[in-house]
Amino acid sequence: MRLPGLVDPHVHMREPGATHKEDWDSGTAAALAGGFTQVLAMPNTQPPVVDGESLEAAYGLASEKARCDYAQYLGAGPDNAEAAAACADRSAGLKLYLDQTYGALRLDEMSIWRVHFQAWPANRPLVAHAEGRTLAAAILMSAITDRPLHLAHVATREDILLVRDAKSRGLKITCEVTPHHLFLTEKDLTGGRKEVRPRLGTQADVDALWANLDVIDCFATDHAPHTAAEKDGETPPPGFPGLETALSLLLNAVHEGRLTLEGLIARMSTNPRRIFGIPEQPETWVEVDPDAAVTLSSKYMHSRAGWTPYEGMRVHGLVRRVVLRGETAFEDGQVLAKKGSGQRIR
Repeated sequence: MRLPGLVDPHVHMREPGATHKEDWDSGTAAALAGGFTQVLAMPNTQPPVVDGESLEAAYGLASEKARCDYAQYLGAGPDNAEAAAACADRSAGLKLYLDQTYGALRLDEMSIWRVHFQAWPANRPLVAHAEGRTLAAAILMSAITDRPLHLAHVATREDILLVRDAKSRGLKITCEVTPHHLFLTEKDLTGGRKEVRPRLGTQADVDALWANLDVIDCFATDHAPHTAAEKDGETPPPGFPGLETALSLLLNAVHEGRLTLEGLIARMSTNPRRIFGIPEQPETWVEVDPDAAVTLSSKYMHSRAGWTPYEGMRVHGLVRRVVLRGETAFEDGQVLAKKGSGQRIR
């Protein structure tokens, strides 16, 4: 079966600053292995990407290593609204961290949110990490300023119902949900391995996400790799690797009748392209075997994380081959695309 090249609008490549976890080389190799031919990278690196200088520095690293196509987000800070807006056309979008997060970009004051909402060009993507009351406030800010807002990794029953209400009233809201919030609950992992933001929910939260699938615009991995040693340490950082497991998990949902193939393609290719203004890629597709039984395991993966929250899970759905611009980029477990062959989207 042939699918279009997939888009992941939410990944963390960990470069600069934490390349022992991931870099543009290993991260985009993982993307291709998972069927993703375009990825949008988050700005909470070390140092964060907050202006034209740091944006071009990030792109310089990507241009040397990336194996699939890419764009880089800017991060909203307390005093960079004008600097960020000045390079909006070169970025994947602007990310606002409005709730608990790992890094130095969290914005607690709504007056700062408003400055960014007003300064950022209305035709460029604006993305928020927001949960609970913060999510409600972000939706309100979108309505007040009359500008589109994309909500990252919606994870709870409360939040998905709020998204439904906002959409039913014609507000300019889109959202994404991660595979780990669709397929895992708080009881499925223990210790540091379960740490992720937003946190894993209850079975009721998982059920609510599936019941409201019609208001979920995108599936995004929030690929946020940390090493197994870090996750098992005394202060485990939040985040899961996800690029290499997402498509298999969602193909298994198709196999089980929980999701249609058309719905999968819409949320992993068509809708992200529309929401984020991502160009089509000529002669690009993903060949999958939807009936192949697969045991998910980190030993087959390309990410430097070295572990997966789905270890040992049996699913139906295997990526056989990825063709990017007419060239075979991945085939039967091997990444064939060369370092630096990925193209900058912006």
